Order: sequence, then C-alpha cells, then structure tokens
Amino acid sequence: MTIRVNRRAALGFGTVATAGTVLGAGTPASAAAMRPRAAATAAEAASWVAARYAQESARAGGNWKAYVTVANSSAAPLVAVADEADAQIEAYSVNKIAVATAVLDKVDRGLLTLAQQVDVTASIVVPGGDGIFSLDGAYPSSVTLGHALANLLTVSDDTAVRLCGLVCPAAELNQILVAKGFPNTQVQPVANPNRFFLGTSTPREAHNLLRALVAGTLLSTSSTAFLLGLLRSPVAFTDGIRREMSSAQRARIATKAGWFGSARHEAGVIFDSAGAAVLTYTLFADGQADAGNFGATHPAVQARARMGRSFLTAVDGLTGSGAIHRPAVRRPSNGG
Repeated sequence: MTIRVNRRAALGFGTVATAGTVLGAGTPASAAAMRPRAAATAAEAASWVAARYAQESARAGGNWKAYVTVANSSAAPLVAVADEADAQIEAYSVNKIAVATAVLDKVDRGLLTLAQQVDVTASIVVPGGDGIFSLDGAYPSSVTLGHALANLLTVSDDTAVRLCGLVCPAAELNQILVAKGFPNTQVQPVANPNRFFLGTSTPREAHNLLRALVAGTLLSTSSTAFLLGLLRSPVAFTDGIRREMSSAQRARIATKAGWFGSARHEAGVIFDSAGAAVLTYTLFADGQADAGNFGATHPAVQARARMGRSFLTAVDGLTGSGAIHRPAVRRPSNGG
C-alpha cells in the first residue's frame, strides 16, 4: 500500500513499522485513520500517528511543520512525524513554555521566588491582548510571580510575558536557553531590555525542551511539577489536542498553544495512565483559511482536535517511559 504524502507532510515512516503493516495492505490510509484503535506496540502507534497527521494536515491545508515521537520502553523514542523538523519559525505563544523555563531556572538558583511581587501598571498591560490582566480595568496592582506564570501558561496572557520580562530580561532569558541546549529557541529583543517578542524555535527543539522537562533534566523537581501542573490544568488550552476528551483524559495531557496572524501552533506531552510520558508532539501550522478566526472552528485547530483524539487512542494501551508525573486532583467548587 502506498500512502500519498506531499513534501510538506514528509513523515518519519522509515523509523517505524510501515503504515501498510499497521493498516493492512490495500486499506486506504484516509479510511483506516478514521478508525483509530489502541496500538499493541510503539511502532504500531507511531504509524497510526503518522497516518493521522498526514490525513489531517492535508485536509486543513496551509503549511505544517511538526515533530512527534512515541515512547519506546526498550530504546529511544520512535519518530512518528518529522515534517521540516529543523525549520526555524515564529513559535508565538508556544515559546511561553521557554519563557517560563528561564524564569523558573532563576527560581531554582535562588535569584527569584514564586511569592515575590511584580507590579501591574497601566503602561505594562497589553491593550486588548489575550488573557486576564487586560480585563482588570484597575491599575496599578501587584501579583505574585507565581500568579503571573499561571496566567502565562494557562490562558496564555500576553501581559504576563511583560511581567516575566521585569524579572528576566530578554538577553538573560536567551542566555539561559542557550546554556540549557536550546540555541534556536530564542525570544526577540526590542529596545526596552525588559520586553521582547516571543521569537523562534524549531519543531525538534521545542519537542526536545518538553522531553527534557518531563525527564527532570530541565528544572528542579518542584519547578517541573509547577510548570507541568499549569499545562495540564483544566483551564489550560482545550480547543485543540484536548478538545474531544473527558476531564480525566485532558489531565493526562500537558499542552500549550500559540496563535498569531494565520499561525495556529500547539506543543505538548501525552502521559500514560500512571503518569509517564508516552507521546510528545510539536505541531506548527500557518497559511490556512479563516485567518481571522481564533476559535475552535479554525481548520488547523479542528485538525489538531482530530489528531489529539486519535493520538490518545493510539497510545492508550502503551506504557510511557521516564519519570512519573501524576496530575493534581482538581474538582469544581460551588463556592462557600
């Protein structure tokens, strides 16, 4: 069987079992990928993931760059998707994970604390930006650094980027990321040293940063738990990978989306039921139709929602690898 894949969707089939082996010779990939099932092996899961990515990225159109791996208990992770994985592109809010990493690195070294206060002034608020701070309407105020990071990584608050810049200027932030092995994941400095655009990354490097995070080699144990707790929380992004899932399933996924102009990006980790990482994804897309639509009906966001449901099903029977990261128990409250 031949799966038709254009240059944009150049997948890593050479590293896993062929799609024909998984889907059955003579079975059209487009039809079979609509009926995902739990895979028996990492190789089978990787091929399911590759087929679904090819189908959904082609269906959404535009430009896609991605890197997706599936944990393999006996060896290195299997590459399911490698689509222009080393292209350096504007990462937009996906790079808020990198910003938080640099700030938490300073926390780990005793230079900052999550409890310290940062000032929210009228001049620092991004007018009309995504998030909460621009909705307050009453300044100045002050919040803890932990509160700023929580808004940065859940509701993707734009003003929270500037609050992080108060304690970790652009030049220092980039130096921290280079020292940690991420020279292509860099914010873009501006005239004000405490402000920056969110800058660039590559699919592979954004993926590797997430892998280092869950492996416990990026930050301290407490900072790792704090960052993953935000990315796995119920209030974190749910329009893409996590959309067609129960609350318990969503808690198994740490994710961060980024949207600007025509770009609709998302990167994250799927954990097994015990809390070990089983699939890591970076999905960068732009150039699709409906660029002014930042909701769940955008073609690339809909594609990621279908991918997410299939990815989770494909790895549901597999065991992840590395450290265990159990989600916090979160229940709605009725006040009181």
